[in-house]
Amino acid sequence: MKMRAPYLIAAMLAHTLSISTALASDLPAPNADNNVYFGDVHVHTGWSFDAFTNGSKTTPADAYAWAQGKPITGSGGPEMQIRTPLDFYMVADHAEYMGVFNQMANPDSPLSKTALAKGVTSPDANVRIQTFAGVLRDMSAGKRDPQLSDPVLAGSVWNEIVKAADANYTPGKFTTFAGFEWTSNPQKRNLHRVVVFRDTEHLPDLVLSALDSEDPEVLWQWMDEQRAKGSTLFAIPHNGNASDGRMFELTRFNGKPIDAAYNKTRAENEPLYEITQIKGTSETWPDLSPTDEFAGFEQWDYTLSADYERPTQHRGSFVRQALLDGMSQAADGAGNPFKYGFIGDTDTHNAAASNEEYNFTGKFAFENNARERLSGVPGAPAGQVQQIQEFSSAGLAGVWAPENTREAIWDAMQRRETFATSGPMIKVRFFGSFDYATDDVQKPDFVQLAYAKGVPMGGDLKPVAGKAPTFLVMALKDANSGNLDRVQIIKGWLDKSGKQHEKIYDVAWSGDRKIDAQGKLPAVGNSVDLKTATYTNDIGAAQLTTGWTDPDFKPDERAFYYARVLEIPTPRWNTYDAVRQQMAPLTKVPATIQERAWSSPIWYVPGQ
Repeated sequence: MKMRAPYLIAAMLAHTLSISTALASDLPAPNADNNVYFGDVHVHTGWSFDAFTNGSKTTPADAYAWAQGKPITGSGGPEMQIRTPLDFYMVADHAEYMGVFNQMANPDSPLSKTALAKGVTSPDANVRIQTFAGVLRDMSAGKRDPQLSDPVLAGSVWNEIVKAADANYTPGKFTTFAGFEWTSNPQKRNLHRVVVFRDTEHLPDLVLSALDSEDPEVLWQWMDEQRAKGSTLFAIPHNGNASDGRMFELTRFNGKPIDAAYNKTRAENEPLYEITQIKGTSETWPDLSPTDEFAGFEQWDYTLSADYERPTQHRGSFVRQALLDGMSQAADGAGNPFKYGFIGDTDTHNAAASNEEYNFTGKFAFENNARERLSGVPGAPAGQVQQIQEFSSAGLAGVWAPENTREAIWDAMQRRETFATSGPMIKVRFFGSFDYATDDVQKPDFVQLAYAKGVPMGGDLKPVAGKAPTFLVMALKDANSGNLDRVQIIKGWLDKSGKQHEKIYDVAWSGDRKIDAQGKLPAVGNSVDLKTATYTNDIGAAQLTTGWTDPDFKPDERAFYYARVLEIPTPRWNTYDAVRQQMAPLTKVPATIQERAWSSPIWYVPGQ
């Protein structure tokens, strides 16, 4: 089942080199077969209330400098610098109290005289953290502080964010977007969205805040109003894992059942879902997917409470179940509200996307200190320490687009030709068709053939009578990360009675392993030395590619398929930190990690 094609490895490596060459050119020619670009559209700076309160003094200019490979400081800590620069980046500071809290450090600002400013600007990190907790509690309860709600200030900060994006946009080399985060958190349940604009020519003077409304339908209405004024935009929800079942619930914010109008509006406004980031992975939960041995990956099982609460509901919190529920809605004639492509982001709050395990710099500025990442700020509550230890070094968005421009990358995201990674730059291509042969993936013109005869990730299969669909998968490792363990295809479907099902198929793998009588592929092994935080790439494969035909296909059953690519085990960030700091290893979080990538799904609808 392992299939390697040396010329494909060479072709993909050459393709990567061609991207690097293109980035050095002012006007690269668009590639009809699409290039791969990596980035992050969920980045906060010190202009976000929670970032500043937790110690960040970074600016949007810092964020864009870091993404292009330049060193920055996180706010008094060591320099932060990414090994491999990114292709696109977006500062998405919170709309709520945008740019307000950092003014509290300005003695000339009236905000510095407020009672809140004393806690926000305290030299004691614990005081700042507790101050932030109080603000978060008020926001979760729907309370707005009038003295922090000056629309003139918020508008001026938004204007500066847009200016920073424009100043750092170099078409063909480095792409930036204007955007923000709408931070709805009713009763401490996460309903957050990042809003991404296609261009900066028709932007609102002021963005919508969750302090105006916590209802996602109000956000979508506001987005429609912006479209009427010339804007082009979409929203990306994230951290369903912290929503306690509310992110993908089958009722509206007002408690009424979702219906066709709701489903249509949601689908039109939200083409993508952020499947992984610092606050955990939202693919699935072990109890929701009991046959998936890799379902427990990087679970951050908390609500967004300042009191370190655990959610009680996992159904409605994870995107695989949402994909199934979306198909059920469509089968009932109401349309599919959850037809999501996948991306990864970080949700960093120190301007630097902490996507590299060996180079992890945390979520907040105080985590720039490795010892405090491991042990917490001195005197910090145990719950907070545990939350920080469970933070992930994740993730990244992968996009297949003809060129590195706002228009091309935004359009690729809109059509869902995207994939997510947990941090490494794993490259994944995934195509589906009823007209492929399984060996098409081995042909020199594989990509051209795949586009001509089928659809890429994010697309809809066009049925051919009497055939089962075939999928072509190609995955290439990150040169600075672990080899690849396996490629899986995740299938979800509805049977004739409407019952939901899912199944995980191992379709390509490294080494000479064989699937056993129970249908399980043996583990790839583990070369990690925990004492030195090192590993060897003498297991796994640099590249895996295969063609796979669904053996269980039934033409009258709705289905979705997506690819999941796993690396061999490598050290988790806490293991790197413990070795460098000569500290005892953490015992409540994994010492190793199997990094991975997820393609966007491909859908099949009978009779379409």
